[in-house]
Amino acid sequence: MRLERGSSRLYGMMLMLAAVVLLVDQLTKLWAVAKLSDSERVAVIPPLIHFRLLYNAGAAFSLGTGATWVFALAATAAVVGILYTARRLASSGWALVLGVLLGGAVSHLGDRLFREPGFARGHVVDFIDYGPFVGNVADIALACGCVAMVLLSLRGVPLARVPSGESA
Repeated sequence: MRLERGSSRLYGMMLMLAAVVLLVDQLTKLWAVAKLSDSERVAVIPPLIHFRLLYNAGAAFSLGTGATWVFALAATAAVVGILYTARRLASSGWALVLGVLLGGAVSHLGDRLFREPGFARGHVVDFIDYGPFVGNVADIALACGCVAMVLLSLRGVPLARVPSGESA
């Protein structure tokens, strides 16, 4: 993959942020698995937020629990798409957005590939109970990244540089 001139700093920023999101998500999941029991519900900010350990085979709201391998493929596609798109980053805003999206996608992909019950069928560790759903740090990063992506798009902030010799 060849980075466009001027994009390497932004690409590095994106990768660093992705690594932070991945690390924080995986460390908090390790904590949750070690400290929370399956039936335990711990009040954090009652009645809004609790900690409750769940293993999610599906997507949001446990939809598609029988198609875990599809979510592994979708996460793989997201990671590849973000890395491909980011090679010509044009702004630090997009580097931040793609960084949090990449970190969340890589973390979910890792869960799908390497957690029980097996390769490409792994369950995502969820432990932050918001009431209508239970999620994790990667979910927060993905949701915030999607909102920020819409805001940058609405503001007309360019995602990528147009290579020299090509028309816009």
